[in-house]
Amino acid sequence: MVRMARAGLTADRVTIAGAELADEVGLEHVTMSAVARRLGVKDASLYAHVRGLEDLRGRIALLAADEKTIRIAEATAGRAGRDALVAFAGAWRAYAHAHPGRYTATQVPMRIDPELAAAAPGPRRAVELTYGMLRAYALTEPDLTDAVRLVRSTLHGFVSLEAAGGFAHARPAEASWVRCLDALHALLEHWPASREGDLS
Repeated sequence: MVRMARAGLTADRVTIAGAELADEVGLEHVTMSAVARRLGVKDASLYAHVRGLEDLRGRIALLAADEKTIRIAEATAGRAGRDALVAFAGAWRAYAHAHPGRYTATQVPMRIDPELAAAAPGPRRAVELTYGMLRAYALTEPDLTDAVRLVRSTLHGFVSLEAAGGFAHARPAEASWVRCLDALHALLEHWPASREGDLS
C-alpha cells in the first residue's frame, strides 16, 4: 500500500524536526511519535518520507555531519599548523555545545542507507579536513592515521565529558581546553618514532 504524502511534509522537514528534538531531549529519546507530534501530524504520515526510526536517525547523522563539516571548513580556511588545529577544535566543540543531540548522532554507530550516505558530502569532507589540517605536521602513514585518531579521540573525549558534567573541578574547563590543545600541538610537532614491529 502506497501512502500519500502530507502536503508540505518532506524528508528534509522530518529530519530537521528530528534533529531539533534530539538537541532538546537527546538522540536516544527521539521517536517517530515524538517527531509526529512536533510536526502536528499522525505517526503514519512520516512513513511516506522516512522508513522508520533507524532511517530517521541515520538522516540526522548525515545532516549533522554536513553542518559540522561546514563549520570546521569555514573556521580552518587559510590556516595551518597550530592555528588550524585550534580553529578545527574550536569549531568541533562549538557544534557539540550548540547541537548536543545532532553531535551524538555523528559519534554513535548506526546503519545508514547506502544511497543516502553516498550522496552526503559531510562524512567524506570531514575526513579530508582532518587529514588536511594535519598536513602541516609533515606526518606520513601510518603515523598520519594514528594522529587523526588521536585528534578525534581527544576532542570527542573532552566535549563528551564536558557535556556530562565531568569537569566539576574548580579549574575552569576552558583553561584545560587551551592547555590540552597546546599539548596536542606539541605532540603532533614532536611525533614519536615508530617502534620496530609496529603493525601498519
